Amino acid sequence: MKVLVDTNGLMVPGQHGIDIFDELRRLGFDEFLVPSAVRDEIVSLREKVTGKDRAALAVATSLLGRCQIIDASGSADDVLERLGKEIDAPVFTNDSELRKRLKMDGIKVIFMRSRHKLEIE
Repeated sequence: MKVLVDTNGLMVPGQHGIDIFDELRRLGFDEFLVPSAVRDEIVSLREKVTGKDRAALAVATSLLGRCQIIDASGSADDVLERLGKEIDAPVFTNDSELRKRLKMDGIKVIFMRSRHKLEIE
């Protein structure tokens, strides 16, 4: 099953030390899709973040190699919402505003619960 991954989803391992791919597989997902808009957001954040977020961003950048990049330009949040509808795939994000927006559109959301596991809603 496919799952779309947001920027902060890729940053989770660097912030909390969990293996998101193991957790996503536990939930039944085996295709990890990252829109090019998310990849571009990660690249643009390199110049803006500091401290722990910078380390988490470095981890996120390295994890991109384990994901399939799909061509989709625009705002990362808009692209995730559009693709979530088009391919009927949940989105892995911890962004509370995006989570609300996706849920209002009927798109399933995967998020981190209790700093050690992922949950789907």
